[in-house]
Amino acid sequence: MKKLLTIALVALIAVSAFAQGASEASKGQVTLEWWTWDATMADTNNAIIAAYEATHPNVKINNTIIPTDGGAYATQLAIMAQQKNLPDVFTISSGNLEDWAEIGYLRNLDELIAKDKTIFDQFYKGMFDAVKDVAKTDYYCAIPFAYVSCDLFYNKDMFDAAGIAYPNENWTWDDFVKAAKALTIDKNGDGEIDQWGYYGYGRYAEAQAWVIANNGTLINDKMRFEPDKNALEALHFFTDLVLKDKVAPMPKDMTAMKYNNIFPNGLCAMFVDGGWQVNDFRSKIGDKFRWGVTRIPNGPSAKETWTFGWPDSYVLSPTTAHPDEAWDFVKFAAGGGLSADQVMGGKLSAYKAIVESPEFIDMTQQPYGDMELFREHANDKFMTTYTKSWSEWTGYGAAENMGFAGAVDSILNGEDSFDGAMKKATDGINKILSRVYP
Repeated sequence: MKKLLTIALVALIAVSAFAQGASEASKGQVTLEWWTWDATMADTNNAIIAAYEATHPNVKINNTIIPTDGGAYATQLAIMAQQKNLPDVFTISSGNLEDWAEIGYLRNLDELIAKDKTIFDQFYKGMFDAVKDVAKTDYYCAIPFAYVSCDLFYNKDMFDAAGIAYPNENWTWDDFVKAAKALTIDKNGDGEIDQWGYYGYGRYAEAQAWVIANNGTLINDKMRFEPDKNALEALHFFTDLVLKDKVAPMPKDMTAMKYNNIFPNGLCAMFVDGGWQVNDFRSKIGDKFRWGVTRIPNGPSAKETWTFGWPDSYVLSPTTAHPDEAWDFVKFAAGGGLSADQVMGGKLSAYKAIVESPEFIDMTQQPYGDMELFREHANDKFMTTYTKSWSEWTGYGAAENMGFAGAVDSILNGEDSFDGAMKKATDGINKILSRVYP
């Protein structure tokens, strides 16, 4: 009940803010509501607002930050959408693009882009096209502010202590397992592993990243869950890291610690996750140990390098009263008003000048020169698994222990066989997909 009241209160406050904006617009003052989800970017958002308002005295920006935990952000946006009071500008996950575009919650940006003669001189057009592909629209419905990739993080101190060369893009999966075995150590001889070679669980940014690295697909052309042979090979490899190779712990044995605290606390030598962890690890690790980041090794069946990645984007409300002002501001917030040090570490800005600037490779903090990887990603072939109801079937946010992620975890935890878990996942996921793709 308390959660429902909180959601209702936020919605009521937002409605009041929109009403105020409409009143101010009649006086020549424009108020734009800007919703985002990352509280760690609050200072940056405030700086963006201050810089923009300084040169646009008739525009006031209100930034509301709602975390994604437990699906709060998506839930509250849905409430505003039903009331036809969506924020003028808001962040959207690629996992929601197709659903929201089909419902009509995202503004068609083609007219604004056509009027803007320099947009693709400033931003990477390929990232705009990637958003269109994810949304499955024939028009542009979002402006990407960053591209997120999944990569391999590693503890340099642990590699040095074991006398192992650092991982690189030429590694094979056999190289990965060999290193992980050498880095799995019982330091005090008590029969318990103190340092694991790797840590991973069924979460999309980990398990699915290995599928993509092997050029695998989970969804067939008929929009049904049907992992191909490359995907199954990758999933066997991933689950064998725990069950056969014994280089990673069972997820159920690590529940006392949040998944993204395991690597920074020195409990594993390697970890795969989204590039946003660069920012998080800088804060958590400090100078406790040296670490780096590189590509996930290509799998044995990969014919080319695919990177598991997706755009984080801003969208405009289809009902905004100020589309021109919102468009001008969103370009500023997505890159034009940012410096390289204001972009979250590990995310590839969609704004060319930032990525191409010397400051993008920050040599004053970890992972130092390894940041070049994210610049290289600008030319990668990115692949995703996004569909309608992606969060539901993949096991994301409030559904993290369900769907595909839950099935993989049941294998890793020894609670179900590989074939049994995949059968349950196939049946359950295809019920969801058949509902949204009849």
